[in-house]
Amino acid sequence: MVLLKNFKNIFFIPELTKKLLFTLGVLIVYRIGTFIPVIGINVALLAEHMNRLDAVGGLLSYLDLFSGGALQQCTLFALGVGPYITASIMMQMLSMTVPYLEQLAKEGEYGRKVINQYTRYLAFILSIGYSFGYATYLESVNLVISPGLAFKALFVMSLTVGALFVMWLGEQISLMGLGNGSSMIIFAGIVARFPEYVVRTIHAVQIGNMNIFIALGIAIFFIVLTACIVFLEKGDRKIPVQYARRIIGQRVYGGQSTYIPFKINTAGVMPVIFASSVLNVFVFPITMLSQKFEILKVITDVLKVNGFLYNVFTFGLIVFFTFFYTALVFNPVELADSMKKNGGFIPGIRPGKQTADFLDYILTRIGLVGAIYLGTLALLPNILMALVSMPFYLGGTSLLIVVGVALETSAQIESYLFDNKYEGFLASGKRIKGAVR
Repeated sequence: MVLLKNFKNIFFIPELTKKLLFTLGVLIVYRIGTFIPVIGINVALLAEHMNRLDAVGGLLSYLDLFSGGALQQCTLFALGVGPYITASIMMQMLSMTVPYLEQLAKEGEYGRKVINQYTRYLAFILSIGYSFGYATYLESVNLVISPGLAFKALFVMSLTVGALFVMWLGEQISLMGLGNGSSMIIFAGIVARFPEYVVRTIHAVQIGNMNIFIALGIAIFFIVLTACIVFLEKGDRKIPVQYARRIIGQRVYGGQSTYIPFKINTAGVMPVIFASSVLNVFVFPITMLSQKFEILKVITDVLKVNGFLYNVFTFGLIVFFTFFYTALVFNPVELADSMKKNGGFIPGIRPGKQTADFLDYILTRIGLVGAIYLGTLALLPNILMALVSMPFYLGGTSLLIVVGVALETSAQIESYLFDNKYEGFLASGKRIKGAVR
């Protein structure tokens, strides 16, 4: 009741209301696009094919989850933001290794604009590659009405334009809406499948394919797992900072204590998105071409989404990208220099290099805990699906993305509420005394 009561505070802030409605409007446009099929596909046979893959948790089933069913229906937005996410990862990696891009990254706003433009070009190239591979796969399993060069050209153009439009929608959310645009679109695609999963589970219980106690156990498992994610996402390590007292003219500065909060998961949900995107860059084209080239089927069988090796690679990539993304967000040397310039120091630690080394020490160890936590939670649902036959596929990475994006968005909304003298969602719901009406 308190949550619902405080939700109305959002609509007392015009800027926040505008951002929320804009985000919802963009997501509605995105969801409409996921129901417009591409010309030349036998949609009925494709749906049957994808339903069979759902039962074994194949790669297409996994990718279809991120697109909100668009891949299963082979619609204009079937690729979603996958090409753009992959391109962003590749550009960030190149920005740390290629001198020209590394220099651009240091040039502030101008450099970021140039790198973003290169990212769009790379996303365009990846979209063509993904859509061509998908067209080849559809022809190999006889799901195309009129196979041939004309179909491939139309198919590639349709999916590429759709992917670029989705990329543009995500950028608009980041500029004028709430949250990270790409994450919000992935979030919408995953959440859109939840009602279908509930219906499938109820139907499986009704026809006797699943015991009701197993169904309840699965529901409790995901609820507990969600609670664990929320609990650990809120956890942090507070580093105390003392600011020396300084007198400049007639004013006194400093002389106060504060702290630097280092979250257990400082990188948020991005390592999970990065890991799944990078792994699928290699697995997706192999899966698409495996129907045509027998030798590739061996690799496809080894790298099944619910297989041991695939999960090991996923865990390793999540750990890697957790450290990688943390290094991009936090620079211990710059943080230590900023503290020193403002007269701040950590009790018992000398300012300067010792402070930077101490912060790096803390970040490394907290990052290791966060990386293991992310990787473990990502694999737990896959372990459950290996033990229990489920009527749907919901990977751990998907659940982490949903909870992570929801927490980040709610935190952004609460910051607007606090800035405008309103209580947050979990507060009393009353307007703070003295607020401007």
